[in-house]
Amino acid sequence: MAEARALPANEYTQIEGFVSVPSGTYFSATGDFGFAIQDDTGGIYVSLLDPVNILIGSQVRVIGQVTQVSKQTVLVTNATGPQVLGGVKEVMPKDVTAGDVGESTEGQLVRVKGKVSKDLVQEQFVGVRASVDDGSGEIQIFVCLQGDKPLIDTTKLTVGAEVEITGLVQQYFERYEIAPRGAVDLVIPAPSP
Repeated sequence: MAEARALPANEYTQIEGFVSVPSGTYFSATGDFGFAIQDDTGGIYVSLLDPVNILIGSQVRVIGQVTQVSKQTVLVTNATGPQVLGGVKEVMPKDVTAGDVGESTEGQLVRVKGKVSKDLVQEQFVGVRASVDDGSGEIQIFVCLQGDKPLIDTTKLTVGAEVEITGLVQQYFERYEIAPRGAVDLVIPAPSP
């Protein structure tokens, strides 16, 4: 994956990896039915025009063109879409600090723990933006919509709340953010005794 991410824009390549985000999860923000894959060297978002039914953990091969969308490295697939291979692997999030989130983690599934540091910002028809600070810095959490509802329970994202958020590291121009995939990606730790 790292080799594909390092290619210049508009290069064609073939990659193999394991699905970390299912097709269409981020439709409200991307307008496509893309998914994400990763291997031991990194991860990448794969842009698709049509939905595909592939499960998290499925091994896939994709041929496509490397490009930049809002400064995020994306693989745009050819007409054949992804080829599902025989392997299955649980894709585990990488535990990171907010300060670690950047180009080196873009396209990967990560987990960060910290406190909600700002009020939520609603972005009509697209999603909800939150901020989490873990002491190493502040990271944006972008929660896409499914229909008209956020993918996670954003009512729990109140200023000062301790949270554990898992999601895909995405780049939107100069800003990196973590995008949860669904309800299981938000954990509210039990209070310390």
